[in-house]
Amino acid sequence: MILTDTHTHLYSEEFDLDRNEMMQRAINAGVSRFFIPAIDSSYTSKMYDLEKQFPENVFLMMGLHPTYVKENYLEELAHVEKELASRKFYAVGEIGIDLFWDKTFLKEQQHAFKHQIQLAKKYKLGINIHCRDAFDEVFEVLESEKSDDLFGIFHCFTGDLGQAQRAISLGMKLGIGGVATFKNGKIDQFLKEIDLQHIVLETDSPYLAPVPNRGKRNESSYTLLVAQKIAEIYQLPIEEIARITTENSKQIFGI
Repeated sequence: MILTDTHTHLYSEEFDLDRNEMMQRAINAGVSRFFIPAIDSSYTSKMYDLEKQFPENVFLMMGLHPTYVKENYLEELAHVEKELASRKFYAVGEIGIDLFWDKTFLKEQQHAFKHQIQLAKKYKLGINIHCRDAFDEVFEVLESEKSDDLFGIFHCFTGDLGQAQRAISLGMKLGIGGVATFKNGKIDQFLKEIDLQHIVLETDSPYLAPVPNRGKRNESSYTLLVAQKIAEIYQLPIEEIARITTENSKQIFGI
């Protein structure tokens, strides 16, 4: 059984003391493919170190995270462009709009999001979307960029059925993680109405640990807990969930 964690911050300081053990736990749990989103330029060298350490398992994305869009965002976007031009990445991400903490840089976030979608198209890559308190704003940008070469993952999807269908119609798969196991997560109530071909698994480690570890540090081995929950929702064997969602991840990342 091969499980794929399509979104995990393995370079996080939270793993500095036990990264190797954490990776081994994940591999033992059947999780052997780890897709790593970028945040900003300060994390780039850590990402490259991680890839060197686990070349068979770790696949990198490049992008500027919306909560890191600040006064210097044009410099950060230039860094993204430089890196994309210099080597292989498997997606542009994580990119999008986040209005949860602060709306000060909304215009800059919109510009950065649109610009990075255009970069993804240039390099024929999928995108990995971060959306928090910003569904309307994210959809507005996606609609303006709608095309056959727009595709990717709506990471940590927390919307309703209508928003899920809209995301799918725009070429996105839904990244489902720990939230699906929360009592108030709501996604589990309509997920079965979505065809499994539109679903990928993720953890967003070290954040959003699934039940029974909610509130603790998340890690990639918990992809298995998410897969178990999805198996329960769809009433399918977990091996089938692993097979389909890994296949779906290959369509997005090309590997």
